[in-house]
Amino acid sequence: MLLPAKAEVARQLQRYRAWERAMLAAPADRTVRATFEDSGYTLCVLMGKRCAREAADAAERYLRTNLVTYLREQNARPRLSAVRRRGPLWRRKRSPAGR
Repeated sequence: MLLPAKAEVARQLQRYRAWERAMLAAPADRTVRATFEDSGYTLCVLMGKRCAREAADAAERYLRTNLVTYLREQNARPRLSAVRRRGPLWRRKRSPAGR
């Protein structure tokens, strides 16, 4: 799993929060709303989330924790149990096409 640089996440989160405040101050301004939605989309792409609020929450968690803790919270660590269940290589059946 690739994760963005913390500096970039911090910059995009700050941008998102600033446009969020601007949008709440002037909800009828279409330019402000469009820029706010663009900043939310960028944060979604960076954090791999579908919702801007989830992405902002994930960005805040990512910035305040170290990498291992963040990955454990996201359940993104590799699972070795799936590899171990397959058994040793010499026991696996091979395809007749591969001989």
